[in-house]
Amino acid sequence: MHIPPYHKKAVWQRFFVGALIGGVIAYCVFAYMYNSMYQRLFETNLELQSQVTELKNQNEALLEDKKDLDEKNEEQLTIESMEVTIANAKTLKLSQLVVYQMEEMIKEELKHVIGQKVSIVSESDQLLTSTIENKEFAIEDFNYYFTVTKITFARTLKITVTAKNNSPA
Repeated sequence: MHIPPYHKKAVWQRFFVGALIGGVIAYCVFAYMYNSMYQRLFETNLELQSQVTELKNQNEALLEDKKDLDEKNEEQLTIESMEVTIANAKTLKLSQLVVYQMEEMIKEELKHVIGQKVSIVSESDQLLTSTIENKEFAIEDFNYYFTVTKITFARTLKITVTAKNNSPA
């Protein structure tokens, strides 16, 4: 029995080259789709982890505060949660992941505020401002400094900051 030499015919050569190029293109499309799906899942996972961490910190602070409060302190407002917003994240072209990390680092610096009276925290707004502004935050080989532009004191402490990027760490 003899196997015909298809590799010498131009029609078959074009077929094999087309199949090879099609396989390479299919692999590239598959790699792109997998990468984009994995990135979305990673961002969702990071967001959920930050929410869980925030809720755990909030729960611990509130439980600790509740033990210490008496009837008189129950009437006064306490800080229950914290929101941090980076105002110039789009102008610095920061990715979602870096923004989440920055917000979590600032929340970690100020987590002691949760559970305290709003009146006490509002009196020490300069301390909160200097705590954020005098700290250097290192993320992905870059150092970031923040300037506090707005603080709102209520049950939810809302802080708006602008980021400044310095040279690599």
